[in-house]
Amino acid sequence: MTMKNNEEKKSTIRVLLADDHAVVRAGIRQFLERAGDIQVIGEASDGEMAVEMIERMAPDVAVLDIQMPKATGIEVSRVIRAHRWPIGVLILTSYDDDPYISAVLKTGANGYVLKTASPDEIIHAVRDVYQGKSVLDTEILPKVMAQIANPNPAPFYESLTDREIEILSLVARGLTNKVVGIKLKISDRTVQGHIARIFEKLQAASRTEAVMRGVSLGLIQLPEETLDHAITFEI
Repeated sequence: MTMKNNEEKKSTIRVLLADDHAVVRAGIRQFLERAGDIQVIGEASDGEMAVEMIERMAPDVAVLDIQMPKATGIEVSRVIRAHRWPIGVLILTSYDDDPYISAVLKTGANGYVLKTASPDEIIHAVRDVYQGKSVLDTEILPKVMAQIANPNPAPFYESLTDREIEILSLVARGLTNKVVGIKLKISDRTVQGHIARIFEKLQAASRTEAVMRGVSLGLIQLPEETLDHAITFEI
C-alpha cells in the first residue's frame, strides 16, 4: 500500500449508525457514504447492539437515535463517556423536547441534530463531531439558551423498556430478585442489572421510590394487596 493510500484511509471517518428503523438507517447510510470521506462500518438496531459494536469496532463517530429498544441513545452516549472511549457522539433524532435535549447534553454528546435537517447538514455535523467540535441543530438552539437561563427545569425520566416495566411491576408486588428471576427465567444478576437501570432512569434511590415514581408516571399500577397493606421492599 502506498503512502497516498495510507493518508486517504486515515482521512476516512468511520461511522457506527444506530437506529431501530432499517429504512431510516438505509437512507442515512446512503447519503453519508456519498460524501466520499465517510464510511459506515456498522449498523445497530438497538442500544445494546450499538454498545457492543462500538466497543468491538471502535468507530470515529457514533450516530445514535434516542428512542431505541433495550437502551436509548442517551444511555449509549452515557456508556461511551463512562468508558472514556475516544469516539464522537452525534444524536440524530426526531425529538426536540426540552427534557431530551437536556438529558443528551448532560451525557457529554458532541452533537444534537434533528432528522428534519438536510443530508448536507447531517454530513457536516458528522465531520464537525469527528473534529471534536460541538454541533447543535439551529431549531433547538433557542431551547438550549432557555435551559441555560433556567438551570432548574422539571426532572426528565427516561423511558423504560417493556422488560423493565415488567420487572418494576413484579417489584411492586414485593418480590425479591430471586423470585423475579424465577418468574422471568433470568438470573438474579440480570434482574439486579435491570433494577439498577430502572433506578437510574427514574432517578430513584430505592425500590420503594422507583415503584412510587412508576405509579405516578402511569407506568405501572400497584397491586390491590398493596393498597390495604404496607409492603417491605428488598433493598
